[in-house]
Amino acid sequence: MKPATAAKKLGVYLPATPASFQEGVVTRAELNELQANPPQWLSELRRTGPHPRPVVAAKLGVSIAGLARGGVTEALTTEQIEALKQERPQWLEKERATQAEVRKEAARIKNLKQEKAERADGRD
Repeated sequence: MKPATAAKKLGVYLPATPASFQEGVVTRAELNELQANPPQWLSELRRTGPHPRPVVAAKLGVSIAGLARGGVTEALTTEQIEALKQERPQWLEKERATQAEVRKEAARIKNLKQEKAERADGRD
């Protein structure tokens, strides 16, 4: 697979990976080995970053679109993410609240569908 795909599956920011990783092709066996026994560079990237946007969004508790609305377009390090959490800018609080509402609505819809399915099973 392409290095970009492998980096995405590993949850790391491709430009921060070693040149040998960026320039090569990663087999499924190599990917499995990297996941099972991460080398030092992979462990360090996962621990300190820079992190790709999906990881940054998850660590901040917002969506990727929320990051963009907040002006975060670059990869962030763990230190930068922690600083944002401490600063608690207004955009972050707003996006966290939005994300909480989205999760709440998703749970409501899931429960509604489950109840409908149970009622349909009861009629059969």
